[in-house]
Amino acid sequence: MKYLLFPFRFVYVIYTLVLFVAIMFLLLPFFIIASWGGPVRGANYMIRLCTLWADCWMFLAGMPHRNIFEVPHSFEKPYIYVANHLSYIDAVFLVKAIRKNFRPLGRAETARVPIFGFVYSRAIVTVDRSDPKNRAASVSRLKALLRKGVSIFVFPEGTFNMTPAPLKSFYDGAFRIAIETGTPIKPLLFLDSYHRMHYSHPASITPGRSRAVFLEEIKVDGYTIEQLPQLKAKVMELMEKKLKEYKAAWINS
Repeated sequence: MKYLLFPFRFVYVIYTLVLFVAIMFLLLPFFIIASWGGPVRGANYMIRLCTLWADCWMFLAGMPHRNIFEVPHSFEKPYIYVANHLSYIDAVFLVKAIRKNFRPLGRAETARVPIFGFVYSRAIVTVDRSDPKNRAASVSRLKALLRKGVSIFVFPEGTFNMTPAPLKSFYDGAFRIAIETGTPIKPLLFLDSYHRMHYSHPASITPGRSRAVFLEEIKVDGYTIEQLPQLKAKVMELMEKKLKEYKAAWINS
């Protein structure tokens, strides 16, 4: 059966790729204008344009999205959002889910992609983890954004989770920033990345639903840097528990 469906899958992959690039080029003049607004105001406009980009692309690609709020949530409040990471498509899902100004933390090497890199490097905070000075500068930028009331977004696993476990181990960065700035952590789950675009290859993209689950916030009041491992374990335990409750497809697959 899968061989009979191959022509349709091939057409769908080409269609979604062309659609993604076409929308990018349609919005590119507005991205250029927004970039003149600077690293805060201008980047806020660029994030909104990215949201519009995701809205259009996911609708036309047949990926209806739904946010699930386990507790009441305000997008006006600054948070450090953390989420599980399974696929390249998570970058689209996150701007679809968080309907407010925020800044993701992303890998610096992606900024080298022609044209797309222009948008990427100005809409997010980039980091080169191999360069200690660059890491320190990225952390300073994230803290400055939080002081201005702008939320930030971090994949604490760092890279794709290619295991049958709910999550990979977490890096310390997001939790250190949370403690040092007193900003609550908001865990977020992407339940359908595994099926929409498998981590093995972008050409595995398929239509279907997309769900983002907003969990209860984790307050960091009273935590010290010495207690960072306990905070990290608390967040990871909550996310793992909820991924199991929602029967995430990759667990033990």
